[in-house]
Amino acid sequence: MINIYDDINKLETTLRQTDEFANVKVAVESVKADPEALVLFQSFRKIQMSLQEKQMSNEEISGEEIEYAQKTAQLAQENEKISQMLQAEMALSQLIEEVNRVLIKPVQELYEGI
Repeated sequence: MINIYDDINKLETTLRQTDEFANVKVAVESVKADPEALVLFQSFRKIQMSLQEKQMSNEEISGEEIEYAQKTAQLAQENEKISQMLQAEMALSQLIEEVNRVLIKPVQELYEGI
């Protein structure tokens, strides 16, 4: 019998060895080492998560919250270290999306022609 978890664990190890992962790791360490960038990113992430939680629980998001989130996002994107981290994260996300497309291909093939 095939143990898919062995392959998944191997894939995790391989992912950690990619340039995309290494770039994110370096960028994260750069943000952590800069107190200003770290506080700004933490604020950006906190407001993002708060808004997502409200959306998921169908709570209304005020205009003030949206405005604050937009300003925080703009400040975060203007910070060079955060911007580099987000760009590295996007490249890693693209790699993960490609892996997901390959993994889901057998399931999609089952439904072709229905």
